[in-house]
Amino acid sequence: MPEARIEAYRARAELALDARLPAAATLPARLHEAMRYAVLGGGKRVRPVLVYAAGEAVGAAPEGLDGPACALEFIHAYSLVHDDLPAMDDDDLRRGRPTCHRAFDEATAILAGGALQTLAFHVLAHDPSMTVPADTRLRMVELLAHAAGSRGMCGGQAIDMAAVGRELTLAELENMHIHKTGALIRAAELLGALSQPGVADEELARLDRYAKCIGLAFQIHDDILDVVGDTATLGKRQGADQALDKPTYPALLGLDGARAHARALYDDAMHALEPFGERAAVLRALAAFIVERSH
Repeated sequence: MPEARIEAYRARAELALDARLPAAATLPARLHEAMRYAVLGGGKRVRPVLVYAAGEAVGAAPEGLDGPACALEFIHAYSLVHDDLPAMDDDDLRRGRPTCHRAFDEATAILAGGALQTLAFHVLAHDPSMTVPADTRLRMVELLAHAAGSRGMCGGQAIDMAAVGRELTLAELENMHIHKTGALIRAAELLGALSQPGVADEELARLDRYAKCIGLAFQIHDDILDVVGDTATLGKRQGADQALDKPTYPALLGLDGARAHARALYDDAMHALEPFGERAAVLRALAAFIVERSH
């Protein structure tokens, strides 16, 4: 069953992340404790599972996917640590626990985020479980750097901060989230697929199309949950986007319109996966989870 493989991939990612993080007792201990707190404190592990699922779709062995899966999650964890800081979203709760800067302090949280970012690239460059040649590793490093930087995730966050209190068009809102949320989700698909030597360009293009659609659907559903969810279930402050006067899909389209838009993106993603047949069963299950989840 695809759902069982998703859980198995989540469990695999937890072990892989733990193994690649510095031990909490390694000096400087407080920094390493904060890094482990930020990464291992729960989470849906959508991005690592997407790496494993994309690799499965093109025939890559899970053993060679642990490094890319961890690299993606280290970048994601660093982004959450920095997003929660007082200078950014000023949140006190993440995954049902105090945010990193509340559990430690602001300086330690900033350093932990920076260290997780650099650890991601160290993994792609040196992880011994990866069997791809050096030129593919270099392509992976370039891909992740682009997805995480000013033309990807960080750029999307900058657009988000500049948009507070403004009304955006649908095209502007989608451009923001293609960068802020979608860039890492697309990177997850491509890193997973590139772990299989000789993957076809057509397969890469279809997986990228799937990821673009699912990345937007993920953000739309996040915006919906910010309106209809509750803090205990979400594990973070409900209504945070509304409180900060951020542009969201429900604000622009209404709840029903936002749900319909997410469903249309889901249908587009399913169309992109058609040539993969059963090899994409986990990717299909992940897409369903993304548009139906409660947190």
